[in-house]
Amino acid sequence: MTIQWFPGHMTRARRQIQEKLKLIDVVIELLDARIPMSSRNPMIDEILQNKPRLVLLNKHDLADPAVTAEWVAYFADKGLQALPVDSANGNQTKDIMVRCKELFGDKIATQVRKGINPRPVRALIVGIPNVGKSTLTNRLAGKKIAATGDRPGVTKGQQWIKVGSEMELLDTPGILWPKFEDQMVGMRLAATGAIKEELLNIADIALYVVRYLTVHYGASLQERFSIEKLPDDPQDTDAMIEVMEAIGRKRGALISGGRVDLEKASLTILRELRAGKMGRISLESPSDVRQSDAR
Repeated sequence: MTIQWFPGHMTRARRQIQEKLKLIDVVIELLDARIPMSSRNPMIDEILQNKPRLVLLNKHDLADPAVTAEWVAYFADKGLQALPVDSANGNQTKDIMVRCKELFGDKIATQVRKGINPRPVRALIVGIPNVGKSTLTNRLAGKKIAATGDRPGVTKGQQWIKVGSEMELLDTPGILWPKFEDQMVGMRLAATGAIKEELLNIADIALYVVRYLTVHYGASLQERFSIEKLPDDPQDTDAMIEVMEAIGRKRGALISGGRVDLEKASLTILRELRAGKMGRISLESPSDVRQSDAR
């Protein structure tokens, strides 16, 4: 299955970001803590050039904490600060201002030496759809300014937003890239809800999730859906579909004749994953990236 999604407003957003970049002091790059590299637009480095950058691993409350710690170390090795946050509940967001001011510190010090009252730090928030940019913006601003929604493509334009007297934020629409060279990237994005479900084969995405969970979080999968035993071979498609059907029966996703509605079962799997009902789960780790780079 090929997954592609690049609406016209994303092309405009890329152009608008490039036009505004000269006004920006610090870039806040928002990633999904469950899939940091898959939710990282590879065009962003090209677009942002060498602007100081703070990486935020959002939704870390849904991600495996041990894997998130590995990602923080991974980005540190790349010379980037990475901060796990939960923008929905405000955890750690107070540290964002401090980190941004640190990244802008040299210019602030220069202004002070010249007797100039430092102006607010101008920060640009970037990230793919549904990663939580508008939620973070509202949390930092302390009020609902940006539109939010549990679906990709809510933010359609740019807006400047004041955060107290020390920061000004430029919110932007989410930008996906026009082609996923690695289809596993598309699978991970789809599993976490970054791509509209209407564009997908839901059963394929759920099959990928069940396979991954069987390998990495088998106990969580068994406990959540009361599955006695998982297949020994996760690559056995028929066996994995049987697991999906067992989940469908547990959740009452049945059609005439007592058969399982696989689409409804698949939606159940994806929605419970996204809501964290299976526990804190990460769908990729730095080792996955290293293995991909080695191929």
